[in-house]
Amino acid sequence: MERLRVDKWLWAARFYKTRSIAKAAIESGKVHLQGQRVKVSREVAVGERLAVKQGWDEKEIIIKALSDQRGPAPVAQTLYEETPQSIERREREAQARKAAGGATARPTQKPGKHERKALERLRKQFDL
Repeated sequence: MERLRVDKWLWAARFYKTRSIAKAAIESGKVHLQGQRVKVSREVAVGERLAVKQGWDEKEIIIKALSDQRGPAPVAQTLYEETPQSIERREREAQARKAAGGATARPTQKPGKHERKALERLRKQFDL
């Protein structure tokens, strides 16, 4: 196998639980190949560089092997290698989030109907 669809590879490498979730992430712009947005049907090859955003973290990885079957996690981890700069950046950002965690005040009560809808609109706007 020389090339494989990016959604299938992301699913096999266990970045996303299902192919449909991988497809949605790609379509929303959370996956970049060589620095550019990618389409779901784009085929990837060994040696290409992907940037995958998951939650707060953005991982920059290099594809080491291709697989169209989802296997155990130790096998999936052999399909890619995360760059040292990406690991360092993620650790630095995690420490910053942890340090700032106590800085925000917790709300005293649950949001009401209108507040909840406003929060949903805000989350959709920033894709959170």
